Amino acid sequence: MALTPPPDLLSRARAWLAEDPDPDTRSELAELLARAECGDCGDTACSEEGARAWSALSERFAEPLRFGTAGLRGALGAGPNRMNRCVVIRTAAGLAAFLKDRAARRSEDGSPAPLVVIGYDARHKSRDFAEDTAGVLTAAGLRAALLPEPLPTPVLAFAVRHLGAAAGVAITASHNPARDNGYKVYLGASPDAPEGPDAPDDPGAGAQLVPPADEEIAARVAKIGPLAGVPRAESGWEVLDGSLLAAYLERAVGVVDPATPRDLAVVYTPLHGVGRGTFAAAFKRAGFPAPTVVTEQAEPDPDFPTTPFPNPEERGAMALAFRTASAIGPDIVIANDPDADRCAVAVPDRTSREGWRMLRGDEVGALLAAHLVHKRVSGTFATSIVSSSVLGRIADSAGLPYAETLTGFKWLTRVPGLRYAYEEALGYCVDPDGVRDKDGITAALLVAELAAVLKESGRTLQDLLDDLALSYGLHATDQLAVRVEDPKQLAAAMDRLREQPPKVLAGLRVESAEDLAEGVPAPPSAAGSAPLPPTEGLRYRLSDPAQESRAIESARVIVRPSGTEPKLKCYLEVVLPVPSSDMLAPARASAAATLAALRHDLAAAAGLPPERA
Repeated sequence: MALTPPPDLLSRARAWLAEDPDPDTRSELAELLARAECGDCGDTACSEEGARAWSALSERFAEPLRFGTAGLRGALGAGPNRMNRCVVIRTAAGLAAFLKDRAARRSEDGSPAPLVVIGYDARHKSRDFAEDTAGVLTAAGLRAALLPEPLPTPVLAFAVRHLGAAAGVAITASHNPARDNGYKVYLGASPDAPEGPDAPDDPGAGAQLVPPADEEIAARVAKIGPLAGVPRAESGWEVLDGSLLAAYLERAVGVVDPATPRDLAVVYTPLHGVGRGTFAAAFKRAGFPAPTVVTEQAEPDPDFPTTPFPNPEERGAMALAFRTASAIGPDIVIANDPDADRCAVAVPDRTSREGWRMLRGDEVGALLAAHLVHKRVSGTFATSIVSSSVLGRIADSAGLPYAETLTGFKWLTRVPGLRYAYEEALGYCVDPDGVRDKDGITAALLVAELAAVLKESGRTLQDLLDDLALSYGLHATDQLAVRVEDPKQLAAAMDRLREQPPKVLAGLRVESAEDLAEGVPAPPSAAGSAPLPPTEGLRYRLSDPAQESRAIESARVIVRPSGTEPKLKCYLEVVLPVPSSDMLAPARASAAATLAALRHDLAAAAGLPPERA
């Protein structure tokens, strides 16, 4: 039987087609419409093709993209549920209206128009989206300034604070696949923040959006009518020169001590992203030897030809880096994701097939924390509830305040008095006064300094990890991440866990089950934390009923849908005391076995086949 899309869907698609300024997405949508309309001709093959076109149109026009953990992010293509020039233009118009209303709360006659800095990566359409944003903001009477070329997202975040901008926009999908792009918004100082030389720093100045600002922008975007009614300038915005990048680099190298050792051999990959130039310049300015760059992944390429998922955490993404490292024998391997806000580190490992082991984000987070404690920094250490609890023990031992937040640096960087923050997904904020976000360049500098200091004394990053396990207990973490095609599968898994909560996981008793959608009380161990707002997720705390057998001190599981990708993510941690160095290997073996069992049992509890885990 022939399938014909509902008339209102067709009319909405035709209206979108009529106003779409992009010939690529216009052509794509026109083809979809033609296939959908052809599906009613009676031919079986035509009907099947029409049904597929109908399904594609329905999905693209079901609902608009919404701000998530990192602003807008989605697949490129036509329709309100895709990233395209129509969506970007309307979003920019809503942002302009929000910023003008925000400025009116403080501005006086004659004050300059608010400045918005716009950065972009090397993905498909990124430059177009950046220029569309600049054109809309300029026509709305704001000052827009584009970064001079595709640059790391941390450079944009730095620019917001450095230039005193009212906002910043980063066009990037970070580590997502090639089909995606995104629109991340940062805000400058609040109009309600006190002014003057003695005024305290606004912790939100230069940070990503949080409620209610994201909701207020979304409400203004929803009011934007036809695209023809959105004024767009063809010119009139500023293009920043190289002095901004120079200022960022000058600030970045300040995270390392000029008197510390610099003897370190590094293999580096930008994973086809925009990090190479900034990374190399930062290492040179800081006095480190030039890294060996993975040739096949050195240049920006929006198709990411060597890795379908350009995220260092994904299986196989580091294969070329490990092959290069095996050939030359460096001290460490460092990778940035495509927009260089994340930093991955690998160390030699004779037991691994590749000869290298990727450190988990929690391991790097603990190493950097220990290094900063050794450097005698002051201020609050913070991490998110999905990351390891070891940071709290390190901070407590050093007499430093500690805080926990919801997932995302938009929350972490708002912690008052923040000095250091990390998240298990390879994100580290080591200079919050310079970049109020994760920064893969400054994190790499600090990792390199630590590795060089250890190397001079004949030690390695792994040796320091052993020391931390002896001092604070072995905090072993793992993740179960299941990618889905249909977002409804995420809701179904969460519903199943709520309706049939597990009582035992990996032989460990579920002592408590918290529904994070009901809000999260501040943990007693995190004196710097406030109660957390509701978020979609579940947290289980586990205990070992036969503690003597495995000596597991505690365990924890958090389940949540990803805010940036169609994934169900489960964060696992087991903690084991390690009374002596000869107990390290048995403890790690026990932890690995327990984590593997947790992965298996949790997949079953969520209704996911074990082979997909």
